[in-house]
Amino acid sequence: MAEGQRTNKKLIPQASAGMEQFKWETARELGIQVPQGGYMGDLPSRINGAIGGNMVKKMIAAYEQSLAQGQQPPTPQVTNQNPTP
Repeated sequence: MAEGQRTNKKLIPQASAGMEQFKWETARELGIQVPQGGYMGDLPSRINGAIGGNMVKKMIAAYEQSLAQGQQPPTPQVTNQNPTP
């Protein structure tokens, strides 16, 4: 997808760089060969979906681990970014 067509908004914009790095790490762990330059738009949606799905699994596992250790993980304040008129 072209850069100007993205509609997803981060709940915490400061996390963009970390999420991007997390995506590449997850792809490497899955053995997905990321092309030079990092463009992944020509990969099949099945592969990109596998990356996203594994990212979610890892985030849920980290959240569960923090709960198991008795820590209260931070929860972001979600606001409606596209209010209807």
